[in-house]
Amino acid sequence: LLSCSSAQQPGGCPDLCECSEPARTVKCVNRNLTVVPPDLPSYVRSLFITGNPLTHLPAGAFSAQRLPDLGALNLSGNHLQSVDADALALPALRQLDLSGNALVSLSPQAFGEGGSPLEELALRGTLRNHSVLLSLAALLQSGALRNLSRLELADNGLVLLPAGIFTALPTLRHLDLSNNSLVGLQNVSFQGLGQLQSLNLSNNSLGMLWNTTLAQFRSLPMLRRIDLGRNTWVCDCAIEDLVAWLKESDQVEGKEALTCAYPDKMLGKALLKINGSDLNCSVPIDLPSQLQTSYVFLGIVLALIGAIFLLVLYLNRKGIKKWMHNIRDACRDHMEGYHYRYEINADPRLTNLGSNSDV
Repeated sequence: LLSCSSAQQPGGCPDLCECSEPARTVKCVNRNLTVVPPDLPSYVRSLFITGNPLTHLPAGAFSAQRLPDLGALNLSGNHLQSVDADALALPALRQLDLSGNALVSLSPQAFGEGGSPLEELALRGTLRNHSVLLSLAALLQSGALRNLSRLELADNGLVLLPAGIFTALPTLRHLDLSNNSLVGLQNVSFQGLGQLQSLNLSNNSLGMLWNTTLAQFRSLPMLRRIDLGRNTWVCDCAIEDLVAWLKESDQVEGKEALTCAYPDKMLGKALLKINGSDLNCSVPIDLPSQLQTSYVFLGIVLALIGAIFLLVLYLNRKGIKKWMHNIRDACRDHMEGYHYRYEINADPRLTNLGSNSDV
């Protein structure tokens, strides 16, 4: 009875886990767990469940009543595929690491309906499935994680981000989008991220940053560190605005090392050393004016062709008149021949003569 009683005490440690009550830490690392241990001690503040074949987090996987002080939860390196609604509804949760899982399903209500105090969320290598990325966007846009200050989305192979994914994160300070395949940021809005301090865009496939994005960077008062290293910058006429911004801005870290990837003649050239003569950019012509000029030129050409045609007709008027008379005479002779044949066929005497042609 005493042993059973001690097993049910709040200070007890689950099988296959290591517990430290003074440090308020529980570690269940590489223990072949397929479910979250139901008997976690109530004193735990930092919980590590990593390297296990854990595939599913159902609703109430972590008891909010039993774990009122759980503030740091590390679930990285498992085999998580689905996270249900209310699976992470913990009242004191501040840090969550889901990195290294192959999520297929993520409920937008995973943190409950009342919002979460979560401040740091790591999702490195977790968003390979596009539907999960859309679910994450819905979760962030719902305002459930308005207290988020750090968001790590690196190593996910992202090509484009859902529009407005960061619009409901007013306290975000650090955003990591490195080591993806981002080709552009045209549909991404950084407006409202007034507390953003660092933005990591390194090791992507960015070829250009347009004026709309650069203007947003200028408008963020706390943004002091932008990492743009190891991107495939296309150094043509469209890069002039980016080069001008780099030269005047102190937000970009290591901007001296940024180099051109295309075209071949610009390969390896530092962006800060590019000038107008390198790009050979002519002054653009306004499109309506260009079209108007084309129409005028076409009208002149057609008028010239018409004038030449009329001149040819005038110079050959006698020959044309003779040619028309000849055609008229030929047509008249041809029609008279048809008329003569019709009269012969209509005369019965000539018809009989034709039928007895042997006489």
